[in-house]
Amino acid sequence: MVAAPATTARSQELRLRITEIFRSIQGESTLVGLPTTFVRLTGCPLRCGYCDTAYAFQGGDWKSGSDILQTVDGLGVQHVCVTGGEPLAQKQAPQLLQMLCDAGYTVSLETSGALPINVIDRRVMVVMDVKTPSSGESHRNLAANRNELKHGDQVKFVVGDRADFEWGLAWLGEQALSNGVEVLWSPVWNTLPLADLAAWVSTPGVPGRMQIQLHKVIWGEEPGR
Repeated sequence: MVAAPATTARSQELRLRITEIFRSIQGESTLVGLPTTFVRLTGCPLRCGYCDTAYAFQGGDWKSGSDILQTVDGLGVQHVCVTGGEPLAQKQAPQLLQMLCDAGYTVSLETSGALPINVIDRRVMVVMDVKTPSSGESHRNLAANRNELKHGDQVKFVVGDRADFEWGLAWLGEQALSNGVEVLWSPVWNTLPLADLAAWVSTPGVPGRMQIQLHKVIWGEEPGR
């Protein structure tokens, strides 16, 4: 467990709207299966057709940075995932990420490709959800984000049909990713048969790996899991 960081004026000034903070296992990314504390920020400017966290669009509670760190420390898990909604929609999200890193946590960020990621501490593992056509938001992807990805970061394509998959391949072919950036293919839950995506991803020459949302396999669509 990371020792509780000392309260500072900076952490007290930091204020974000939080939907929930909870401990579970990571259901996605290359960290799948690891015990993880999730910090879910409220709000999102996107309205993806397959969104499964619409409950985070509104509401939540305002919390200071020190309150967030105290809650995270109390859950006793080394890995922390900042997610949403779209966490970068809150202007102070980058400061929160930096504070978690400074406190000694291993930090990941789940974000869309719609907001700039060049403001994120380089110690953070970025999992960027590149919006496919079936999301209805593919026009929001920022081309510049591709060049900001670093070794250990990941791009995720949520695939609802074959057209989404082909679109993702075309996106990857437009410009090479930096060395060490992982590619993830994820099926839209209860929409795309797992066997179909498995067959497409296993085709020779297709980069990356298939993933499923392990937390949904275990707990279904229960919030806070």
